[in-house]
Order: sequence, then structure tokens, then C-alpha cells
Amino acid sequence: MKKSLFYITCLLCFLAAMPLSAQSKKQKQLEEQRQLLLQEIEKINALLFKTRGEKKNILAEVEDLDQRISARQNLIRVTNQQANLLTREINENLSTIDQLREELVTLKEDYASMINKSYKSKSQQSRLMFLLSSENFLQAYKRAQYMKQYTRHRKQQGESIKSKTVELQELNTSLIRQRKDKEKLLAENREAKKELDREKKNQEALVASLRKDEGKFAKQIRNKQKEADRINREIDRLIREAIAASNKSTGKTTTKKSSTAFALTPEAKALAADFKSNKGKLIWPVEKGRVLNGYGTRQHPQFPNVKQTFNGVEIITESNATARAVFKGEVMQVQQLKGANKAVYIRHGNYITIYNNLASVSVKKGDRVNAKDVIGKVFTHPSTGRAILKFFVYQNTKKMNPADWVYRM
Repeated sequence: MKKSLFYITCLLCFLAAMPLSAQSKKQKQLEEQRQLLLQEIEKINALLFKTRGEKKNILAEVEDLDQRISARQNLIRVTNQQANLLTREINENLSTIDQLREELVTLKEDYASMINKSYKSKSQQSRLMFLLSSENFLQAYKRAQYMKQYTRHRKQQGESIKSKTVELQELNTSLIRQRKDKEKLLAENREAKKELDREKKNQEALVASLRKDEGKFAKQIRNKQKEADRINREIDRLIREAIAASNKSTGKTTTKKSSTAFALTPEAKALAADFKSNKGKLIWPVEKGRVLNGYGTRQHPQFPNVKQTFNGVEIITESNATARAVFKGEVMQVQQLKGANKAVYIRHGNYITIYNNLASVSVKKGDRVNAKDVIGKVFTHPSTGRAILKFFVYQNTKKMNPADWVYRM
């Protein structure tokens, strides 16, 4: 009976601790998210707002502000979640503290009662008489066992009071820390909201100036998209030609299918499998960068009638930054795309990574490269000061989302 009671008590304690443990884990996850967002905002400031008074075109300024506003909104959201979770933890701790205090009062009262009884019968003679007054040996034995249990119970009560007191002190300390953490988070959030309001006002002013000449800016975006489409067609054509040439060199008969998929040697097959096994773990193609435009087709945020398509990602990086290989492979092609600076194609079995918008290139066709090897310098636009690398991932002729392959892209 005593054992089952002990197990039930342990189970209840475990179940009571579970919500706090889960909340503590959630709080840790939220703090990690918050720190990543703070780093992201620092990166945005370093890459997009590095020089005060730097002259950019209005579209670039609006895009840059969009990036910072989005990151700051996410930061405020995560910080609010942290503060709300702390409020729940504080309330639960307050409830636990009240419960512990009640238990402590009861324990102390019981202990005082036992001490009082013990004091009245404290003499050795009284204990001896208690045993000698037994009617038989069995009763004397039971009384002796009772006295031992009573002494042991009194000791346990004293230890329980001590442990409950320590637990209460620790909870009070935890409560003070949680309240300080919450106040700090709320103060940071107030500052973040002020910054967000300022940025939104700046953005509204810029968007208003865009609206005044909406036709001109919409035309600029459409022209830019036409140029991007032309470059994408060139990339597709070059990949098909490279596949056909590679398959011809291996002696494979040219068919419709052979012009869209590499015939793999055992070595190339192993490299492709290695590349695939590293999906989501590839390094960034620049040391410091942030995705400015992600993969896919979507409406322009300021001009809903204008659609933009990105077959890869556009990564903004530091001026004069170097581009680097994301994985080992062989340089398949170095190309000078008309109106798009230089591009390097690296083959990894039947996968290809493309690094476009390079001002200069430090590799040549046929070179073997490893991850982190420098392949060129990213072009920095003279009027905007932006250095943007256009990065693509293909499997044969199939376009893939680079964010699925690169770590935390």
C-alpha cells in the first residue's frame, strides 16, 4: 500500500512538472528565433542600409524597407509570444507558490504537534514504562516498532519542511527573474514598434512617390522581368547543349530524353548521390548574404498588376564580395551572358549550381572545385551600390528551389 502511494505521488509530481518543462522548452525555441531575427536585422542594416544618405532609385529603397519591415514585424511577433509565455509561467509559479505555502503551514503545524507530544513523553523512563506496560510480548514488539516509525516520521517531516522551504525560495527567485525578463522583452518590443512605425512612414512616403509615376516604374519592372526571362532561356539552352555534348562524349545515342538528362558514369552517380544527401545542408554561395528575392512567381508588392518570376534566388551581399562553390564538382561552363555579366556553371553529377552576375571569374571550364572554393567576384552596381548574386540549382533541366538545398536560406 505504501509503495503504491509512493508511486502515485511521484507520478503526480511528474505530471505537474510536465507543463513547466514544455513551456521552458518553448521559451528556449522562441529565444533562439528572436536571436536569429535580431541577427537578420543586423544583416539587413549592414547589407542594405550600410551608408547613410546613399542614393538609390526609389524602387530599390522600397524593396530594402520591405525587407527590414518584414523582419521587424517577425521580431515583434516572436517577442510577444515570449512575453505571453512568460506571463503564463509567472501565473503558474504564483499558483505553485501559494500551494507550497499552504503545504508548508500544514507541515509545520503537524511537526509542532509531534514535537509537543514528543516533549511530553521525552523521558527514557516514560518510553520504558510504555513498553513494560504491554500486556504481552507481541504488543511490546508492536509498540517498539511504533516508536521507531514515529521517530522516522518526525525526521521525514523535518526534511520535508526543509525541502519545501528551499523549493519555495527557488520559485521566488525564479519569479523575480521571469518578471525582469518580461519587463526587458516588453521594453525591447516598445522600441521595435517605434522603429517599425518610423519605417512604415518612410515606406508610405516612398510608395506615394512611386504611385505618382506608376506607369513608368511598372514598365521598368516589366522590362527587368523580360530581361530575366531572356537570361533564363539562355541558361536553359546552355544546360540542354551541355547535357547533349556530355552524353555524346560517352557514346550514348542522342534521343529526346538524352538531351534532358545526363548519362552518369559510376563516379558522377556517386557525386550526384552525395549532393542529394546534403540537401538542406549546403553552404551559402557567399560568406555574408541575405535573400532579396526568393524562388517562384508572385505579384510585385507595390504593383499588383505586375508579376515577377525568379528561377533561382537573388542574394544581396557586401560590395566586392566573392562567390564560392556550395559543393564539390566540376566547372561545366563559364559564360558571359549578354546584359547579365558573367555566370559560372558547376556540375555535381546530374545536378548543376549556377552563380550569375559575377564581375570577374577565377575558374575555367574543366576545373575541379571543392565547397568554399572562390569562383569569382560578385558585381556591385555602380548606381545603387548593391552587390547581388543570382544563384540557381538544377537537376538536369529541372529548376529547383535553392532554399530547399542551402542551410537556413
